[in-house]
Amino acid sequence: MELLNEIAHISGKSGLFRVLKPTRTGVIVETLDALKQKSVVSGQTRISVLKDISLYLDDHQDSTLPLGDLFQLIHSVCQGSLNIEPKKASDAELFGLLASIVPNYDSDRVYASDIKKILSWYLILVNNTPDMFQAAPAAVEPKAEKAAKAPKAAKEATEEKAVKATKKTKATK
Repeated sequence: MELLNEIAHISGKSGLFRVLKPTRTGVIVETLDALKQKSVVSGQTRISVLKDISLYLDDHQDSTLPLGDLFQLIHSVCQGSLNIEPKKASDAELFGLLASIVPNYDSDRVYASDIKKILSWYLILVNNTPDMFQAAPAAVEPKAEKAAKAPKAAKEATEEKAVKATKKTKATK
């Protein structure tokens, strides 16, 4: 999920923003909604890039699940629509949904407010950047194509070497 490098949450503002480019005093951001409003955010404002956020796991003290992987898990379970509304759901519903997706999350360090943010961010991403969740299977295809082309390229390289060797032997005779 390379797109998470460009998407950020800005402290004190609702929603998600695409980071466009830096300025001398901050960064230019664009909302991820239909309006696509651009604004400049000062360098003193706390901006959290989604690629750097992760969910605590119960396996080990330092064990975490990156947010991109969590979004993929949510998408594989929920297929783009949640059966609850994150902002209106009870804490029990939020923890139950997260437990069904990631059973080994750290219940001591993950709060209901964290789950609400994650689920609302997921809905924003599904609605406004659907290509983010379709890009994962497409990213696998070029690797398969490379693997299929690799033997052919190796065969062509071997044939080129054979032709060069033949030319050298003819030239020396």
